[in-house]
Amino acid sequence: METIVQINQISQANDLVGKETLHPLVTVIDFSKQQPMRRIKMMMGLYGVFMKVSKESEVQYGRNSYDYQEGTLLAIGLGQVVGLGNPELVETFQPKGWGLMFHPDLLFGTPLAKRIQEYTFFSYSIREALHLSQQERELVLDCFLKIEQELKRGIDKHSRTIIVSTIELLLNYCSRFYDRQFITRDSVHQGLMERFVDFLNDYFQSDKPQSVGLPSVAYFAEQLHLSSNYFGDLVKKETGKTAQEYIQWKIIEIAKERILDPNKTASQVAYELGFKYPQHFTRFFKQQIGMTPGEFRERVN
Repeated sequence: METIVQINQISQANDLVGKETLHPLVTVIDFSKQQPMRRIKMMMGLYGVFMKVSKESEVQYGRNSYDYQEGTLLAIGLGQVVGLGNPELVETFQPKGWGLMFHPDLLFGTPLAKRIQEYTFFSYSIREALHLSQQERELVLDCFLKIEQELKRGIDKHSRTIIVSTIELLLNYCSRFYDRQFITRDSVHQGLMERFVDFLNDYFQSDKPQSVGLPSVAYFAEQLHLSSNYFGDLVKKETGKTAQEYIQWKIIEIAKERILDPNKTASQVAYELGFKYPQHFTRFFKQQIGMTPGEFRERVN
């Protein structure tokens, strides 16, 4: 079994490429100027943003491998397991591109510490990486260079504020670029949305609600081979609703239709939809509609 190396410290990340550690909580690496790396699989205890990785530095995520084109950007969050290097090639390779890695402690006590979870792309899968235009690439590289310049100046009382604010600027750029990518890849995403709606309809026409229960965001993300966060952001961009809100809306639409069947009780409808207890269905229905299933049936009739 292949060994997974836990990378919890900036010094560990720097040691992989023979780079001097200038700051204990953050590093910027121009991989083309560092020593070759050995093939490795890592569990990240750091945040990472990487741009322009060559084909020789193929990345593995789970059982799949992904080649990077020039200008591709990838964000890696805490707890992700990532393999560097193609296992079918030599043991060492020379990656190309830039990487920013920072320890969560760097953000302690800053506004970014409270907002970091809002940058959902840290939990996207590698296949959902960001494809940058030339102008976008230059903006990202400028942020890397600003942080690198600050690290070379040495640590003083202003260092952390400047570095963290530049990281936040970079992450905000990434959010903007992902919004652009959602738009420019609209035809692809529209097809995914259509498949999601089909999966959702098929779910309630099958026996899955009784055997599995209420459908989850993770279930449909898996069906579409997407990470939950990317899938959720996609649905939000396309519909204005979160994926959970869209699923709940669909449940209510089906519930309203079935409640009006005089041959079905509210309890029967609840079980058909995947609710474990009828009272949970009644509470959910009232929260969404403002009345109980019985009150809804009486009013419509």
